[in-house]
Amino acid sequence: MAKAFLIDLSHCNGCYNCQIVCKDEHCDKDWLPYAAEQPETGQFWMRIDEKVRGQVPWVRVSYIPTLCAHCVDAPCAAACNSEAFTRRSDGLLLINPEACTGCRNCVDSCPQGSIYFNDKLNIAQKCTGCAHLLDNGWNVPRCVDACAHDAIQFKEESEFGALLSKAEQLPGVCGLGAQVYYLHLPKRFIAGSVVDLQADEVLIGATVAIEGRSGFTATTETDDLGDFKFDQIPPDEYTLTITANDYTPLTVTANVTVADFSVGDLIISKA
Repeated sequence: MAKAFLIDLSHCNGCYNCQIVCKDEHCDKDWLPYAAEQPETGQFWMRIDEKVRGQVPWVRVSYIPTLCAHCVDAPCAAACNSEAFTRRSDGLLLINPEACTGCRNCVDSCPQGSIYFNDKLNIAQKCTGCAHLLDNGWNVPRCVDACAHDAIQFKEESEFGALLSKAEQLPGVCGLGAQVYYLHLPKRFIAGSVVDLQADEVLIGATVAIEGRSGFTATTETDDLGDFKFDQIPPDEYTLTITANDYTPLTVTANVTVADFSVGDLIISKA
């Protein structure tokens, strides 16, 4: 039965342990016939895609551990002219280093850039799921074992139960039968503060409502600092309406179709 990776991004704090131990396991080590040694530089079979989001003062960083998705309908395997790709019974997709001819077709066809080319050895390389360890007593790959926050899991798909129904796949491999799933993939956020300049204070408990062009709506209240935040909302153009007792309602717009947005200080006046 096929196994899968499930990565919960709400648990990932960007410690890079998974990336580091992958290098430790595969650099300067031959695990033939599973994989030849990984170069010390230029390849990250497990890489952390780090992105700074928002604007000052509302800034956050998202981390997405990214590895070969071991797709069932893998475009890389379909592009290979030498039949170097093999599918294991556990679902892991491997490149046989001894069969690879260095045509680079698979490198060019990977939608998420998870196949690398080793110029020294003239072969394509990628994540093996640490198959050499799994065949010798390990239950999980090194990246899973090293994650201090249990953000990465690896087990039979059936063992994840309902979690997989809530998970997503990266856009590039969605629809290809990817065996890597994600919980809490970053969407968009809108954040800001509500301020009463006449009183020279923030407004606590003001109601902030958003409505997107697609129909998505949400409501929240400003906190003790006058701040509000809508997190994990769909990319869209939104209308924000701020209301509070004895104040004139305020309406502003926020476009988060491309990136997260801080609306800054929204000044509201007494009615």
